[in-house]
Amino acid sequence: MSSSTPPSSGGLAWRIARGCDANSCVRVAAHDEMIVIGDTKRPHGPVLSYDRAEWAAFVERIRQGEFDDLL
Repeated sequence: MSSSTPPSSGGLAWRIARGCDANSCVRVAAHDEMIVIGDTKRPHGPVLSYDRAEWAAFVERIRQGEFDDLL
């Protein structure tokens, strides 16, 4: 994982959840071989980036309920 500013925030195809309310959501985009995560409240702010294997492992653990105690 690394932290940086988006390569070109306007050039990324950001995705947010359909149920995003009041523009306070996590946004996700693919950039080269990385998955980039940002905050919709800070469109030009820092982002986190993960390689696809890290992202797949994280999503799988979410599906398995590993983080449900954080809700």
